[in-house]
Amino acid sequence: MGRRWAARLSLAAGVAALLVLVVFGGLVSLVLMGVGWAGLALSAAGVWWMLTHTGRIRVLAVLLLVAVPLAVLALYAAAGLLWVVLVSLGLWALAVFAGRAALVEDAPPAMPEHPARRPERPFLIMNPRSGGGKVTKFRLAERARALGAEVVVLDPDRPQDVAELAREAVRRGADLLGVAGGDGTQALVAGVAVAHDLPFVVISAGTRNHFALDLGLDRKNPARCLEALTEGVELRVDLGYLRAGGPEEPEEPAEPGTEVVFVNSASFGVYAEVVQSPAYRDDKVRTILEMLPDLLAQESGARLSVRGDGPVLDAPQAVLVSNNPYQRGDSAGLGRRERLDTGELGVLGVHVGSAAEAAELLLRGGQQGRGLTETTAREVVVDADAPVIPVGVDGEALTLPTPVRCRLAPGALRVRVPRHRPGVRLGAPPMDWRRVRRLALTMGRAAAGRGPA
Repeated sequence: MGRRWAARLSLAAGVAALLVLVVFGGLVSLVLMGVGWAGLALSAAGVWWMLTHTGRIRVLAVLLLVAVPLAVLALYAAAGLLWVVLVSLGLWALAVFAGRAALVEDAPPAMPEHPARRPERPFLIMNPRSGGGKVTKFRLAERARALGAEVVVLDPDRPQDVAELAREAVRRGADLLGVAGGDGTQALVAGVAVAHDLPFVVISAGTRNHFALDLGLDRKNPARCLEALTEGVELRVDLGYLRAGGPEEPEEPAEPGTEVVFVNSASFGVYAEVVQSPAYRDDKVRTILEMLPDLLAQESGARLSVRGDGPVLDAPQAVLVSNNPYQRGDSAGLGRRERLDTGELGVLGVHVGSAAEAAELLLRGGQQGRGLTETTAREVVVDADAPVIPVGVDGEALTLPTPVRCRLAPGALRVRVPRHRPGVRLGAPPMDWRRVRRLALTMGRAAAGRGPA
């Protein structure tokens, strides 16, 4: 019943959004909506010109970005239709929200949980600098020790090999490994856990905590992640690996420690080039604006070639290879992955060559099309016209010999998580008007006894 009414609400709100424009604005409102779309396209073009040029053209692009939205709003206000447009947009947003809610049961099911016994000798590594000091703020070390865990708090002033710390703990008999820190540190210790077939605990003490997000963990209160030590269940998730240089089809599996592990993604191209700059840490915005024009025009940086299960991506400006695909329309790593156990890499390639392509990409809402390629693959090979390329691996800047092979180890990582997690939910799938209409009408007929549900 709830899905039927959500679908009906979606259709009603969508029709109402159009009727408000026609009834209260007539033909003028439709013209102004076209002006709005043109404004979006010009704004996207302005962003492209700002990123790909310097000097006067960049200044003009910034002025365009400011002037276009103000001009569009002024036209709406002058015509006395600003309120009409805002109401119509609000109804349209309600239609999309209700439609996605109606389709939520069609989203991929949650990852299966397996029973897990309480560990006897858990070992946790904690980075006191991660997340602005969450380890100290939430007293994570003290709480973990009270639960029987051995805890090593890293020394901020002395670099330490966290993978070796984990291996040493295994040699002493640790039966669980865990990390309170960023995703890059999580990946290093996760690789050790997989090599020894031990469960792994993620404590969301980093800044962004993308891996914790997709596991459904509490990112606001990392102390709740420690419940995995006492009332935990186990998820079997995939783990990503990068093998740099050497033969593209090795005859034997790589030895432990010869591959780079990633829990989220590996990025190549523009972003990876920028984060390599020594100036990036001190002034991110200025460094990006200085480097992007040459990188986007491909006058600097390596020319990439990406081979997966589909067509070759030739000379993309940026490539993101992720441990399982991100939600459609949110592939830049800003959202979440519905599952971490599909056994497939997500592949996103971007090549925008003009302001028109940038505008098209914006108007399509980041969906696949000209300028953007989104696919999945079992294995991906990233090659280049350079012997070494920069790679961003879970937020860490590396340089690796080419070609770089990306693969997944399906179900290799045993992640121990709390039984009750605030982030576990079925994510709403992308909006599909035909499915919403079919759902509303079919379930309506079923309720009246005229057809199957």
